[in-house]
Parts: sequence; structure tokens; C-alpha cells
Amino acid sequence: MHRRRAVLSTLFLLPFFLPLRAQNVTVYPPSWWIGMKSPTLQLLVRADDPAFNKRTVTVNYPGVTLQQVHPLEHGKYLALDLAIAPDARPGTVPLVFAAGKKTTRVDWPLKARTTDKPFAQGVTSKDLIYLAMPDRFSNGDPANDRIKGMRDQSLHRDSIFYRHGGDLQGIINHLDYLQKLGVTALWLMPVLKNDMPHRTEHGYAITDHYAIDPRLGNEALYTQLSDALHRRNMKLIQDAVYNHVGLYHFFVQEKPTHDWLHEWPTYTNTTYKDQPLLDPHAARSDRDRMSNGWFTPQMPDLNQHNPYVANFLIQHALWCVEQFRLDGWRIDTYIYNDLAFMNRCNQALLDQYPNLSLFGETWVHGVPNQAYFTRNKFEIPFKSNLPGVTDFQANLYGIISALNEPFGWTTGVNRLYYTLANDFVYEDPTRNVIFLDNHDMSRFFSVVGEDVRKHKAGIAWLLTSRGIPQLYYGTEILMKGFANPDGWVRLDFPGGWPNDPANKFTAAGRTEKENEVFDWTRTLATFRKTSPALTTGKLTQYVPEDGVYVYFRHEGQQTVMCIFNTNDKPTTVNTQRFAESIGQYKGGTEITTGKKYTLGSVSVPEYYLLVLELTE
Repeated sequence: MHRRRAVLSTLFLLPFFLPLRAQNVTVYPPSWWIGMKSPTLQLLVRADDPAFNKRTVTVNYPGVTLQQVHPLEHGKYLALDLAIAPDARPGTVPLVFAAGKKTTRVDWPLKARTTDKPFAQGVTSKDLIYLAMPDRFSNGDPANDRIKGMRDQSLHRDSIFYRHGGDLQGIINHLDYLQKLGVTALWLMPVLKNDMPHRTEHGYAITDHYAIDPRLGNEALYTQLSDALHRRNMKLIQDAVYNHVGLYHFFVQEKPTHDWLHEWPTYTNTTYKDQPLLDPHAARSDRDRMSNGWFTPQMPDLNQHNPYVANFLIQHALWCVEQFRLDGWRIDTYIYNDLAFMNRCNQALLDQYPNLSLFGETWVHGVPNQAYFTRNKFEIPFKSNLPGVTDFQANLYGIISALNEPFGWTTGVNRLYYTLANDFVYEDPTRNVIFLDNHDMSRFFSVVGEDVRKHKAGIAWLLTSRGIPQLYYGTEILMKGFANPDGWVRLDFPGGWPNDPANKFTAAGRTEKENEVFDWTRTLATFRKTSPALTTGKLTQYVPEDGVYVYFRHEGQQTVMCIFNTNDKPTTVNTQRFAESIGQYKGGTEITTGKKYTLGSVSVPEYYLLVLELTE
């Protein structure tokens, strides 16, 4: 999520708290597992009793010890520190809350960990990520389009800001399509409950961390999606939102402690400026506004310095990985979080799941700025432990410049070359996620002027460059739209609703150009799956000349040569210049067409990226 997302005009509502609707005692997290790496856990317990924090608590279960009870400021909350011994067994842990002779018992599940199914595998450069917006991809269950009692009852596909009815079942229904395309990992915009009055289609204003939004499905259906992906040897990435929540989250409406949120004498928005976080000359007030200001009036900023807030967020992340068998986290608005907290959160996840993927949204300007927020080679006071980032530099200052700017010393495809030449600042640039567009950006097909040639060249770069490629839903069928406002880049996938006039999930429903791009994408993505050069191979790039950028991917016995002509006319390339990378190879086969080439003098069409597997 980013500052370009439309800001709601609703007034600042924080002082006008709503009454809790829950009548029973609720425990967060609602369950846990034996055998977790950390033996300690902090439960946040919430009740409808305004004097609940005065109750005494007892826990009587073998292997589970109540270490400390924290009465929180708001009378409806307690925090419980538990220790779970290595020899504890699965079962139901009785949590007993007493006030005089009155007691309330909550049966809290302690479960055995799943060991017979794959998860937390990590997403690597061997994968192709597909980013989809659940509300706009496919409606598999019209019965959940509106849920009685929820604040947002909108349902109108003609409005870009209302709900459209897409859901988890719709995604499950089209896993064959994704697999056929060559996708190996699915990243969904947040699926957790957003019980807000407006703009609930995007999912970034969470109001209950431990509930799947009922308009998308439920916990069982999300688990079903995870299982279905894993049966296909595909992976699931969840979108994490640590920085903020929705205004109607229960712990915003009734804050457990006075400092649960970052609050100011008057409403203060973040500046969206990353520079004060890394600028050695920055004013402290600028740093504070950047990190502690609110994202929008509807999205309060969480105070991650508060230990109860930090514990809640970290434990929720661990719980989700174990409960839904996730393979990775994409972390929303990474740079707006408290960075020390993020290091702690990342470490807790990696300690428990060493192969889990973590990549953060870092919409900043400049390679050093981006590298600051991930593992880098800088000798600086703050060292991030985040393994990878969403590589906005390779996008904004790379592939888009390559296709839209005239070639020059510092323009055109030279900007893509310069950006990747700065990879020396990263500990491992192959952990970065590269992309053409996403849910906050103008669609790539529109950005390149609806030029199919440029669009195909961009896809070829995405699937042959270094890093983990991410494809935004519909890019493979030429979906278009400018992010002004963002709803125009979040339109429905045609065919995802029963009465759609065309079904783009099928070849018969696509136009000739759409099938051309779909087949181009599928062919490259399918080849990439089994190509050691494109998935784990070394990248060697050559200084662009006359608008032509040549790079190689090579691993073991395979070499792939990429000749990128960014000019508006065909060109002939003499390959002798690249002899050190070509070696003994004499020719090559184009991946997308099967056409055979003899190296020496190679003709490349305008706005074309020729991808050759070299042959002797």
C-alpha cells in the first residue's frame, strides 16, 4: 500500500468509540502449538466486563505455566505470560478467570504441529509470484457478497471503490489457469477482516487479526486454498500489515493501554518521506512524523514500542504461518514501521521458519535508499535483517525507462543497466522481487502506451532478469488502467463473474492480441521453471550501445543470451563483442518461437527482447 492510494474523506473519528459487541471472553492468539522454538507466549485476553482486569487467573495444565498476569489500563483487558514446556502434550488448556466466587473458564487449544505437509518453504528466484486482489479476481460464491451486520454493505461492480464480490472460492476455481500460466506462488492482498464503513475492497484496514473476512470466505476455505496450492507444488504468500489497522479495530475503539497507538495533539499524517530515516542530517521531528504519523485518518498507526503491541503482532505472524501453512510474507508499508521492531519480528519468524520468505514494500527513490531497508553491505548504525524488498528501482528507474525514454548516456535502457550495476550494495539482490506493475501502480500495458511489442519485451525482461519475478493479475491478458485513482488498476478479471460477456480465463474468450501475450508469458514462464540459468544463474550484463542492452544468464551447462532492442526500428547486433559470455556456442534457439539463430550477425525487431538458449 502507498500514499497514492485514495485517502478517504471521512472525518477523524478516534474519540467517538463504539461499544464492543462481543459478550464472551476472547483470547488472542486463539490457539497455539507445542514444540515451537520459543517456549514463551503472551496472550491478550479481552472481555465485555469493564472490571475484567481485576480478575485473578489460574492455569492448571501439565507443561503450561502461568508466569505473570498483566492488568492492562483498560478494564476489559488482561495480558498473560505463559511458558510451554518441551514435554507439554496437545490438549485443551483451561484458563480460569475469577472475581470472588464468579468464575469464567475459557478452553484454549494447544495443538500438535503439522509435520506431514509442506509449508514455510520460502519463495525464491526459482518461483513466479502472481499477485491477485481477491475482491476483483473471481466470484466463486455469490452468497457471501454481502454479510449482514458488517458496516460496508456496498456491492456494485460499476464503482471502482465498492465491493465487487470476488472471494477465495473464486481463486480456488482458477488454480488450473494459474498453473497453466506457469505461476508457482500466489500472493493475495490482505484476506483478514476489514469491518470498515468504506473502501473495504483492498483489505489493508484490518479490524480483526484472527478472522478471515467473511465476504472472502472463512478460515477453513483459506486453509483449503493453501492445501490446494501445495498439492500442486505451488506456494502461498500472505500480505502482512504491521504498521496500521482499521479505525474500527476493537483495540482502537477500546485501547488496552493509553499508548497503544501513536497519537498527536491534533491529527498528524505521515509525510511519506523515507529520507529522514536514513539521512544523517535529518531532524528528529521529521523522523517522528514519517514513522509515527498516521497513514490515513482511517488507518491508525500502531505503537510498536509498546511491548504488548509488539508481542501481539509477532505472535499473530507466527500463528498465521503455522495455521495456514504459509510460505512467505510480503510486508506492507515496510518503511513506515519502527525498524527495530521489524528486525525483531523478522528474526522471530526466521528463527522458527528458516526458509520462510520475507520481502518488504519499499516504495522509495534510489538504490541506496532501497538497500537501507534490507540486508546490505553498508557500514551504518542501523542494519536491517530483512532478506529482500519489492524492487521499485528496477521498475521505476529500470524497465519503464528502458521502454519509454529515448536512449542516452543516463536515459533509456542505460537507466536499467545503471540500476542493476548498483547491486553491489545488497547482500543478495536475487532475494528482491521484481515486477512490471502492482495494485498501487498504473498498469504496465497503459504505461507503455498500449504497445503490445513493448509489453511483451517487459514480460521477457521480468522472466529473465535477476530476482524473484512477480506478475500482477491480468498483465498476461493486457489489462490496462492508470492509478489515478488506484481503483482503475484494480478492475475485475473478465470472466471471473458468471455473467461476464467474455471469459479471459479461456483462449476462446481472449482476443488475438491477448492470446499472443498470454502464450508469450506462458512459454517463457514454463521454460523458466526448469532453466537453471534463469532461476539461479549468474547475471552478466554489457554496457548498452545504440539502444541495445545485452545480458546473459548462465549456470552449469546452460547459457541464455538476452538481446534487448529498445529502439523504434529493427537493429542488427554483432555478437562478437560478447565472446567471453558466448564461449564455444555457435547458435541459439529462441525460447518463445523455437526459431534457430546463428551467432555472428543477429537481427532484432524494434522494441523486442530476443531470448536465446545458446547451442553448439
